[in-house]
Amino acid sequence: MSFKESDCWIELVDQPIDVAAVQEFVTTRSAGAVVLFLGTVREMTGERQTVALDYQAYPEMAIAKMQEIASEAKEKWPIQKVAVIHRTGRLELAEASVVVGVSTPHRGDSFAAGQYLIDELKVRVPVWKRENWVDGTTEWVHPGADAGLPASEAPDA
Repeated sequence: MSFKESDCWIELVDQPIDVAAVQEFVTTRSAGAVVLFLGTVREMTGERQTVALDYQAYPEMAIAKMQEIASEAKEKWPIQKVAVIHRTGRLELAEASVVVGVSTPHRGDSFAAGQYLIDELKVRVPVWKRENWVDGTTEWVHPGADAGLPASEAPDA
């Protein structure tokens, strides 16, 4: 499921995210800065070892919320182009679960807008994550459960 205009690309995909396509989409001659953020599947969460993650979404609501967040970001910063792509299904270690791309005239705005987009996505978009631990157990992680953490400490950072 997706939404795409000339300056905004929002999509849920069940196959690996084409990061090069996201970079190509957000790159424009009017922007001097492009920021790409990739959330990837990390092996260790504290002392627990992950073998894979499963993502599920409520597609219609997820796309609507991602559009809403992108619109808000475009009101706050001089965004030239924005892309937010989230993966669903089973992901192995190191695979990208989410890619946020944004371009602005200057780097400070791109970093701020990218941070806003991923932080708000994790809090507001109905995408659920299940951890599959090495001991065979599983655990659903509530969306936004790590919202208060700096991006460098979030489970998908």
